[in-house]
Amino acid sequence: MADYANETSGLTTSRPKTRSRKWLWIGVPVAIAVILAAVLGGVLGSRAHKDNSSTSSAAAAGSSPTGEAAASQAASIKEQVGIYATATNSQYLLPLYPSTTNTAAFTTPTFHESSNAAIAWPKDDFQPSNPSPTTVRTDRPRLIAPAYKWNALPQLIKSDPYLKFWNETIFGNATEYYGLDPVVYHMDGDSGILDNAREIKQRVKAFAYAYRLSNDTKWVDRTFVELQNAAGNGTNSFGPDGQDKWNPTHFLDTAEFIAAYAIAYDWLYDVWSPEQRSQILTSLKFYGLEVGNSAYGNSSTGWWANGIEGNWNCVSNGGLTLGALAILGDDDSGLAEEILGKSIPNAKENCIFAVSSDGTWSETANYWYFGTTGLAEMTSALITATGSDYGLLTNNPALNLTGLYHMYVTGPGSLFAYGDHGPNKFSTTANSLIFWGGVLNRPEYVLFQRDQHDAPEPNSMFWYDPTVSGAFWDGLALDHFFDNSTDQWGSMRSSWTDQNALYVAIKAGTLQGHQTHNDLDVGDFVLDALGTRWAGELGSGDYLSTGYFSSDAQDSQRWLYYRKRTEGQNTILVNKQNQLVSAHPTVDHDSSGTAQGSSTVLDVPKDSTAYFTADLTSAYDNVSSFKRGIRLLNGRKQVLLQDDINASGDIMWRMHTNATVKVDGTSATLTIGDKNLQMTILNAPNGVQLSTGDAVRFSDDPALPDGQSDQPNPGVTVVMITLPAGEYSLQVLFNPQWEGMSSSDFVTPPSVAIDKWSLTSHDS
Repeated sequence: MADYANETSGLTTSRPKTRSRKWLWIGVPVAIAVILAAVLGGVLGSRAHKDNSSTSSAAAAGSSPTGEAAASQAASIKEQVGIYATATNSQYLLPLYPSTTNTAAFTTPTFHESSNAAIAWPKDDFQPSNPSPTTVRTDRPRLIAPAYKWNALPQLIKSDPYLKFWNETIFGNATEYYGLDPVVYHMDGDSGILDNAREIKQRVKAFAYAYRLSNDTKWVDRTFVELQNAAGNGTNSFGPDGQDKWNPTHFLDTAEFIAAYAIAYDWLYDVWSPEQRSQILTSLKFYGLEVGNSAYGNSSTGWWANGIEGNWNCVSNGGLTLGALAILGDDDSGLAEEILGKSIPNAKENCIFAVSSDGTWSETANYWYFGTTGLAEMTSALITATGSDYGLLTNNPALNLTGLYHMYVTGPGSLFAYGDHGPNKFSTTANSLIFWGGVLNRPEYVLFQRDQHDAPEPNSMFWYDPTVSGAFWDGLALDHFFDNSTDQWGSMRSSWTDQNALYVAIKAGTLQGHQTHNDLDVGDFVLDALGTRWAGELGSGDYLSTGYFSSDAQDSQRWLYYRKRTEGQNTILVNKQNQLVSAHPTVDHDSSGTAQGSSTVLDVPKDSTAYFTADLTSAYDNVSSFKRGIRLLNGRKQVLLQDDINASGDIMWRMHTNATVKVDGTSATLTIGDKNLQMTILNAPNGVQLSTGDAVRFSDDPALPDGQSDQPNPGVTVVMITLPAGEYSLQVLFNPQWEGMSSSDFVTPPSVAIDKWSLTSHDS
């Protein structure tokens, strides 16, 4: 969706959103993000990784220490090893790990409580016995990054390689932003000025951070220029002059502006002149908080407050909460108090339940970023400013699982990026994982995210617990299945730390209840191996297209666009028709339970396997029965995809790939660069045909709305298998051509009906 390959560095630059995007490298995970991190490792630049090739360390000898001794030992090991990931892959921007076993460093994820100021945060003296949302700490800053953490941070940066790297990156980004002109107003149709708001928020956070760590007032001056510009007081105009300047009809825009102004007002509170502070406060209230307070009773601007469990509710309530907390004590109108009386209970009723019972974000994998960022910032600000989360952390127990969702939806070839990707991310990252990891006692979340390309940004500096130690992969199962009926998907892999690992993810789930961000895609799958993605996602269509967000009903105009239609997914078509939105699949799955150990090198047992099956009959007309199953074979080196189907209409199997495809009868060779994957139809049914085509709509598809067109998908080939109406077991075997593996090392599995699948059903 976006040109990661065109990024010569991680530094963010201001650029307009493209209207026509190619599917580049099979749906890169944050594919339409503007990248936050700078000076990334390996392919993009060196990281501070030190030699950790030894199989053990002297620190590992003897009995394990406890208490302060354990914390000190963990800090020493971290300093010795440096940053775990030696590099960041330039194609997918995912961390690359060395092949090593270090039993001292790569241990069970743990937080070590410590009072040593050189390696741990000091305790917060602000501990109200009866917290109230309208009673805030007396010192500034109070939002996310309280004063005591700013005071402690310089010493921690010296001793922690991650904080040091992130600090350098943030300063690098701030320097890059400093030289840019203020963000230029751009109304992107129905998508509003959200890009503007998030880019300004991104800059403001970096500038404010740079000032507080350097005391150089040039950062304060540059922040004020950005704020004045967004309030229409700069040298260039910025939108309309009235109270709709921040576009409250698309309230996400307003909420992100509010958050940006709140952070600027609070983080730089002690350095603003009285006049500057008054101007920022006035703009924050007039363009943001006043219209936001009214939105709760306005179905036009505040529809997101009425039963919406998704990113809109989280971002909107989050921005309003930050703004209200920022001005408490400086404004006697009662506006802040009134907003907090609405935003907190509204988020507790709606936002937090965007996390399904299994941890899945109910919209899409990419919208997880937006929703969890808004929720994390809101929760963090409430804790630091008032001393409580008011149930945001506990009212939905599944919140504790959403980090696992993000980890398992991330493969070596990027996200399983089903559905819409969303707008440019700018200030939106996956660093909510670092926050959730700390407050929910899930150190593996922190360890996973700290190596990611978007980790270096100001929030991370204060959410990160430097006493964390271990390796996120130690003891982590290779497979996980998510069973909530709205989502229903599975994730299976051969390693957490091998960039060339095999990864398969597949979904079923309902086709409604995703805030109109899903595709008609039950049975959709992705496949990674050999360091690339072989079957992938096209992602978002054009959000400005007529009817794109009209509804998720069967007759919605959304389902006219190729990228949203069933033919644009990696699944089965019957009579070239869309799937039924009333689908209610059922699933089954199992796993051998293989978990990775402390080593980054995993020798997968020959009998290690996993499978996921789904009854998809209800998704189709003209189908009396249809089950799809996918399983790993031969020690997770091969993949079998099987469709047991009885249909009264023509059947078409479809898979989208960036590979060059050479068809030879009932098999095909897929090539990307110097890597190859062989796919073969096993026990080929009579009448089967294997072919390729372009990723374009059928000539006899229903017409698009007047004046509309599909986004082009250059470089994408559709592999198709067609069958006439009838009953079949269509079995497709994928054999990545692993280095050092001869043809005799591959297995040909027996033919087993999906109903009979088990962990041992395909043993030779």
